[in-house]
Amino acid sequence: QVQLVESGGGSVQAGGSLRLSCEASRTLSFGYCMGWFRQIPGQAREAVAAIDTDGVRTYSDSVKGRFTISKDNAKNSLYLQMDRLKPEDSAMHYCAAAFGMPNGASCEGASASWGQGTQVTVSS
Repeated sequence: QVQLVESGGGSVQAGGSLRLSCEASRTLSFGYCMGWFRQIPGQAREAVAAIDTDGVRTYSDSVKGRFTISKDNAKNSLYLQMDRLKPEDSAMHYCAAAFGMPNGASCEGASASWGQGTQVTVSS
């Protein structure tokens, strides 16, 4: 498994922007996908965006057109640029890495690695 560390969360007003970062402890081999999830306490985890080993990106309908997922292989890092934030985007955001292709905006599997999460709070 790989260790993942997220950063960049915080509090912003609606319409603002945040950029989340996720640094992996080692280089991921070809065939891995990486992705972002979010979760509100008491609710199911939601897949937000994923990027596959070739750089193909997928997004959930709730963030499409507002969020951009990207990665820098040289830095072993994954990013999520979040623009035009809404109060309903408030949640703990998690980075994940798994071997295989994403399933829509979801990159996860039995061997997935997860970060500890970073909180995003958007006020109206």
